[in-house]
Amino acid sequence: MKDSREHILLTSLTLFLQKGFKEVTMKEIVDKTGLSKGAFYHYFSSKEQVFSEVIRHFFMDMMMTDFTRLSQQSLKAFYGDLLENIEKNRLASEKLLSAVGTGGAFNNNHYYLIFDAMRILPDFKERLLQQQNDELKAWKKRIALARKNKEIRTQMSDEQVARLFIYSGDGFGINSILSDYPEKMQKGLGILWDGLYQSLNR
Repeated sequence: MKDSREHILLTSLTLFLQKGFKEVTMKEIVDKTGLSKGAFYHYFSSKEQVFSEVIRHFFMDMMMTDFTRLSQQSLKAFYGDLLENIEKNRLASEKLLSAVGTGGAFNNNHYYLIFDAMRILPDFKERLLQQQNDELKAWKKRIALARKNKEIRTQMSDEQVARLFIYSGDGFGINSILSDYPEKMQKGLGILWDGLYQSLNR
């Protein structure tokens, strides 16, 4: 039964990536799985339910970061751990996308799928917003400690420094994916953050 459920989710993910949530029909999902209607409806009763489970199953963990598990030894060690986490999630995404026949490459459809999820699934959007809040708090806490320990010296506020790291990371990530070089994310962002880190002592 577990294999059938996984098969449904993978098939549905493929269709959603190819066509978007709106254009996929429940009949199409059932037909593509090769299951009988009875077998399919044993697991899911609506397209919205399938979509919700697809997002939860394949995307939620990869989009969430437990910032409490990142190094607290220094600001540099903190963002070093975060870079490793970003790379781990990228590799997991690549493996998933290969499994659904996209060759492991991102394209605009993946972003559309996330935007669909934010529009259709209120809980998903709330979790993303909470993740953003957690991220800002984690950076501010680590930056405040770095300032206290004389690791950094800057006239900018903790929040300003935190947002510089966060926004530069977001922008670099989008740029690397749109440029078809997501595999360079960890190295490129690391160079950028190292430069920002060094500037905090000038």
